[in-house]
Amino acid sequence: MPFKVLVRDRAPSRDPMSPAAARRGLLALMCACVVLVVGMVAAINLAVPMLASSALRPSASTLVWIVDTYVIVFACFVIPGGAAGDRFGRKGVLLTGLALFAVGALLSATAPNVALLLAGRAITGLGAAAVLPNTLSVLLHAVPTERKGATIATWASMTGIGGVVGNVGGGTILAGGSWRWLFAAAVPIALILCLLVGRVAPVSPRHDRRLDPVGAVLLVGASIALLLGIAQGPEAGWDSAIVIAGFVCAAVLFTVWMFVELNVEHPLLDPRLFRVPGLRSACLGMTTVFFGMFALFYVNASFLQYGKGFGVLETGLGIVPLTVPIILAARHVGRLAQRIGLDTTIALAFAFVGCGLLGLSTSGTQTPYTEYAAWLVVTGIGVALALPTLSAAIAGSLPPEQAGVGAGLQATTREFGSALGVAVIGTVLTARFAAALPSDIRAAHDPHTVAQALAATAPDRTADIVAAFVSGTDAGLRVVGVSVLVLGGLVVLQSLLSRRGGSRSSSPDTAAHTM
Repeated sequence: MPFKVLVRDRAPSRDPMSPAAARRGLLALMCACVVLVVGMVAAINLAVPMLASSALRPSASTLVWIVDTYVIVFACFVIPGGAAGDRFGRKGVLLTGLALFAVGALLSATAPNVALLLAGRAITGLGAAAVLPNTLSVLLHAVPTERKGATIATWASMTGIGGVVGNVGGGTILAGGSWRWLFAAAVPIALILCLLVGRVAPVSPRHDRRLDPVGAVLLVGASIALLLGIAQGPEAGWDSAIVIAGFVCAAVLFTVWMFVELNVEHPLLDPRLFRVPGLRSACLGMTTVFFGMFALFYVNASFLQYGKGFGVLETGLGIVPLTVPIILAARHVGRLAQRIGLDTTIALAFAFVGCGLLGLSTSGTQTPYTEYAAWLVVTGIGVALALPTLSAAIAGSLPPEQAGVGAGLQATTREFGSALGVAVIGTVLTARFAAALPSDIRAAHDPHTVAQALAATAPDRTADIVAAFVSGTDAGLRVVGVSVLVLGGLVVLQSLLSRRGGSRSSSPDTAAHTM
């Protein structure tokens, strides 16, 4: 949605800014912070070819960690980041997060070796974990009750638009020729936002709940173990010792975390909340949407560059059609849900996302880009329907004094979905890619090497390699599209069963109890 620039009245009377104008300015600023931290998740994928051929000479597994370190740290610390904002002050934690983001980006931009680059990515992820949940909690404490629904819808749409802005902005910056510029450009942006937040954002009430350090450590440990298992699955194999160990450790730590949280006075995140059917449905739904969206982001850059012959800037711009429905429709979803019903809205959302991904899987090298763009629009319609509705459900499940934790829960489901989507489509793509390669290429080269690396080692067989890569991309998108439809069906089914059991609501604002 378009945002008006916040300016002070220059009339001689010097009348103070109207509350409505102040809220619009605050909303625009918080949305800019969201776009920055979410955009970094997507932008790094465009830099992978440059990083692979850089003087750092990262291995294939190291490249995976350069991409995933930010996501893993982001996802693992976002709930504690929201809780810290609720306890110590949302504005202060938000400012700290933006400063950490700038420091991490600067370290990444100047890193002389892989170790410091990974350290910079981890610091940036920690900053993002402090930023994202507190942007929503600042907004929810600054707007009147009647504006909360629209505010959540706008904020939620930014989490979708942020991924696309990351592709477009990242492509524009990387067109200059160096992966370091991507991180360097983030530094002044984060610092400018830090200055504006310090000037514009209000100080919201704190609560006196004690922090839950044991619960936080257990939750972070369990999340890291789970995400490590997911991230290593495509490369090491889902039956490998490291992946199985990660999943087993995650299961044990989550079990211990649940026991601890059920027996402390002020839990970080009370597991009993998940007895609410709407919260369970919304969390699964949010994970599913980002599962599909970031699986698409993962393959989109390589497909457009190697399958369509686009340059890095054209590739970044190529995802733009996905944002059109999100920008135009997100603020109207609440009224649509009131008119056609919450279940129908969610069902349509998953139908559009799943069918859009299936449609994209039919776009080969000879298919016009206009057809590819049309399927992106279909996918974008589903995202536009899903994000505001699911975000309102999660936000409405927690009391106001835990707004930061609620926003953190939303961010966690997004990041877990993103990581899982990349892992699943990466596994399918790699398996199909290896199977589709001609036997002589498989015999001479590692079939699990990315397409661009194989093209560099066998330039005379580029056409065969690209054809195998496109086949793998299509297979991956089909698997993800079907998964979105199946998981979306489960979300809607649980909603229907909960309604049949007597839980009813007539407003999207109470979706937490009735989704």
